[in-house]
Amino acid sequence: MEKTNQNQMGTKPIASLIFTMGCPPIVSMFVQSMYNIVDSIFVAKLGENALTAVSLAAPIQYILLAVSVGVGVGINSYISRNLGADNIDEANNTVTHSMILALSHSVLFIILGLLFIKPFFRIYANNDAIFSDGCSYTYIVVLLSFSLFFQLTFEKVFQATGKMLLPTISQIIGAILNIILDPIFIFGWFGMPKLGVTGAAIATVIGQIVSFLILLIFLIRNDSVLKIDLKLFKFDWNIIKQIYAVGIPSALMISISSILTIALNSVLVKFSNTAVSIYGIYYRLQTFITMPVNGLVQGIRPIIGFNYGAKDRGRIIETLKISLIVSVVLMLIGLLLFMFIPRQLLSMFSASENMMSLGVVTLRIMSLGFLFSAISFIISAMYESIGKGTYSLAISLVRQCIIIIPVSMFFYKAIGLTGIWITFPVSEIAAALVCLWMFIRTCKNDEVFIKNND
Repeated sequence: MEKTNQNQMGTKPIASLIFTMGCPPIVSMFVQSMYNIVDSIFVAKLGENALTAVSLAAPIQYILLAVSVGVGVGINSYISRNLGADNIDEANNTVTHSMILALSHSVLFIILGLLFIKPFFRIYANNDAIFSDGCSYTYIVVLLSFSLFFQLTFEKVFQATGKMLLPTISQIIGAILNIILDPIFIFGWFGMPKLGVTGAAIATVIGQIVSFLILLIFLIRNDSVLKIDLKLFKFDWNIIKQIYAVGIPSALMISISSILTIALNSVLVKFSNTAVSIYGIYYRLQTFITMPVNGLVQGIRPIIGFNYGAKDRGRIIETLKISLIVSVVLMLIGLLLFMFIPRQLLSMFSASENMMSLGVVTLRIMSLGFLFSAISFIISAMYESIGKGTYSLAISLVRQCIIIIPVSMFFYKAIGLTGIWITFPVSEIAAALVCLWMFIRTCKNDEVFIKNND
């Protein structure tokens, strides 16, 4: 990282720094969530079975994303803290280690995919069309997952140095390419064969590969302190441990939503394929709302990590205050959309009348927890930034596992499908309370947060 970037992290006014660091990833995540929705909109035109197949495949896709983002967060956190402490060599060596991890994880998931994709769909797919489409889509996404792992690794490296614009541009290019290629491959436009659900997977992977190549080219040509330098590389288990100390809890935290989806789908599929599709639609729409908040989180992580390394409590607290306000505003917009125009949102997915009647209630109930989730997002980001990933994991467990799974099973038996949806806002409220309790304890016990606390 150039010296000017280091000075900005430690000296630039927080509000403008958050704007500079946060806006590019907010736009990037917004665009990314758009092409996830567009994928589903195009697939829905193939019929409800096709939409159900992609909905069943989503948890596997999100587990890939969870591991790649989670480890990326660990990379980002460790680089940022070392830059804040002026340990440039350690930060630089972390870049090469991150490439080794990206390659290792992609190979691991190829092996797991070959072993478990078909058995997974045999459990949940209740007809041959869903099974075939689901397997085809998932095989492509998993076997070519190297593009996702390297794309997000390089993205987090650039973000750790305060360079937010380049990762944003690369993601936007990949997302736009995906949106353009979707109908071409799915419906067989311009002389291409009609590939259906398989075409959606191919378009997604091509977009990821292009994004990855853009970042790789710029990282090789990068003239700042951080760069790929194999001549100076020295393998260090401590760097791996430091990355995983934040990365594993973060990956688990993100993948919990996939585990939750798998658990709920096992119940919903017994109710109807429509219920599975509705939950899949909600998941994508909810991602559309939370992705900009995740973009904000990407912007504040290096700010908090740098200033934690520099032991500047005041700038950390100010970052938290401003980012929490922005997060609440973004989630409020989502709440209003889900409450007042749920039919219009569902109509984008060619919803039948049965799907529409069930879906309107679903969106309104589940959105009640949006404002409380803003607290969880920001506090979790803080703990990831300061190297306390297990704290973030604990918050996520409360949000998406400890309460939702057992309570939803009870409510489902008592009042039916609506009972499952009710548990989502309940869990968000509980997680927000846990966040506040943990943050108060941190302010009392962590020496950086105590410092200068007059």
